[in-house]
Amino acid sequence: MDKVRAFEFHGAAAKRELIDPFGRTISYLRVSVTDRCDFRCVYCMAENMSFLPKAEILTLEELGRLCSAFVARGVRKLRLTGGEPLVRRGIMMLVNSLSRHLHSGELDELTLTTNGSQLEKYSRDLVAAGIRRINVSLDTLDAEKFRAITRWGSLDRVLVGINAAQAAGLDVKINVVALKDVNDDEFPRLIEWAHGRGMDLTLIEVMPLGEVGEGRLGQYLPLSLVRARLCDRYQLNDIDDRTGGPARYVRVAETGGRLGFITPLTHNFCESCNRVRVTCTGTLYMCLGQEDAADLRKPLRASESDDLLYAAIDEAIGRKPKGHDFVIDRRHKRPALARHMSVTGG
Repeated sequence: MDKVRAFEFHGAAAKRELIDPFGRTISYLRVSVTDRCDFRCVYCMAENMSFLPKAEILTLEELGRLCSAFVARGVRKLRLTGGEPLVRRGIMMLVNSLSRHLHSGELDELTLTTNGSQLEKYSRDLVAAGIRRINVSLDTLDAEKFRAITRWGSLDRVLVGINAAQAAGLDVKINVVALKDVNDDEFPRLIEWAHGRGMDLTLIEVMPLGEVGEGRLGQYLPLSLVRARLCDRYQLNDIDDRTGGPARYVRVAETGGRLGFITPLTHNFCESCNRVRVTCTGTLYMCLGQEDAADLRKPLRASESDDLLYAAIDEAIGRKPKGHDFVIDRRHKRPALARHMSVTGG
């Protein structure tokens, strides 16, 4: 094969869409840029976490190359996660590098999920790089309760960060993990606070990932029950809005705002899954709730060409399962999967 034909062949391979065995187009990539975080949320991490050695973590340049390979294969939405993505040293180098795909039109959206602790510092830079909306994880508006949930966090710092984000022009969505007997009495207050500031809010069932020193049976609160309780107070009107993720939305008539529900346990959302996740070590998980994974770090580091990387991605997408196996293990009182959410990426 001559050089011109070889270039055309590899170019065509790079531009092929990623289609899983069930005909779903993979257009959304979530990338954990670090397993580290400045919080220790009780449903996400143990307080005394052992973090990954530096040699196993992809460099920012490698993360950029990996993300760009997925963009070349048809990914249209890219979300940076962690741990806490904004504690990764030099993170804006990666964000600014990836923003070129927004300018080229290859990428529809570059966004991130954050705990809000670093937003005062980074909001203007994020907007300058082309990020238009972010998700902020915030489970309570009670300062003492916030400290108990996050172990190390400051509610005031997060609220200042949200103010800075909105002032910089970022569209903020609040994510709330529903925790039984912890924040379930606060949902109306959180909804009205968020909607009063023009922010969507999404409630999320606790996910059974990793040993975190807390009983998942004690934390788990089915959102079917939460919604029923909210209906006693509000008129919730189902809407067809989608933001690329698994949330199903309603419009709250009394506030005018959107309320989302993410229900991996009470309502499996896998039938339309268009997402895959890559960890900061270059491990590709085709499903958040399955252990099957593919090593992309090895082909990434084996060659300056992306051919081996594309082949590894193709092989992995060909194994993407139809759905996840999330379950609260009531018999053995253990998580469904051993890995922590901070490793996989939120």
